[in-house]
Amino acid sequence: MGTASMQKSWRKACGAIKDSTTVSLAKVNSGRDHLKDLDVAVVKATSHVERPPKDRHLATVAAEIVSARSRTEVSHCVHALARRLSNTSNWVVALKALVVIHRALREGDGGAFREELLSHGRRRGHALQMSSFKDDSGHLAWDCSAWVRTYALFLEERLECFAVLRYDVEAERLRAPAPAAEGQTPHTKAQGRTRGLGKDDLLEQLPALQQLLFRLVGCQPEGAAFGNYLIQYALALVLKESFKIYCAVNDGIINLVDVVRLPAISEIFSSPPSLSSDRMTALRSSST
Repeated sequence: MGTASMQKSWRKACGAIKDSTTVSLAKVNSGRDHLKDLDVAVVKATSHVERPPKDRHLATVAAEIVSARSRTEVSHCVHALARRLSNTSNWVVALKALVVIHRALREGDGGAFREELLSHGRRRGHALQMSSFKDDSGHLAWDCSAWVRTYALFLEERLECFAVLRYDVEAERLRAPAPAAEGQTPHTKAQGRTRGLGKDDLLEQLPALQQLLFRLVGCQPEGAAFGNYLIQYALALVLKESFKIYCAVNDGIINLVDVVRLPAISEIFSSPPSLSSDRMTALRSSST
């Protein structure tokens, strides 16, 4: 057995021991039974095993968030995930913790959870604090660490976008188009909320949506991370949100053209991120 294989086996064994120890501590230290179940589910969903979190552990976390009787219990969940992120230097654990957060935002009753994450971020400066994260145990770990940081930036931007818009773009249902007013462009496709906003709201919300789209496009994995299955799993969650984010930006720009009627609409934005069709195509192709 080569040195590299021995190191990999040693890391897997250490990871399994750490997971087992952390689960035992969670069972002992958690006060109430349902919080004990939550802590154990968080640890098991973010284990060192290089596979996506199991659905039953994700369901336990989501159920605890939905059934929480107070903000204190939601805060307990946020702190459990934040503690898992801050205490690890393993890219698998960090990525799986981010996936749990992302799935909770997408699929659970994310209102209280999202608000608690925002409050947690305001107290610490950043909700996830992953800007300096790195796993230098090998070439794959180094490249995957870079993508973990990028993914964390996307999730933080998602939270900041919600703080500006006060609604979740991904959860929004597109509406049937309203009849166009005289002199305005007729609407033939389903529309998002940005299609009916006034000028002031548009000028506030469009930059936040553009920045979110910019972070989404930046999630293209590179190097050894490109073909990793766990990275591809998380990337698929990101790409599921691309359609509604793009529609929100597109509807907002069309609306702004109708409302403002300026010849050079780009001057409204201080520094809009560029989004080329080539980069979007490359991002989508990387998930297949």
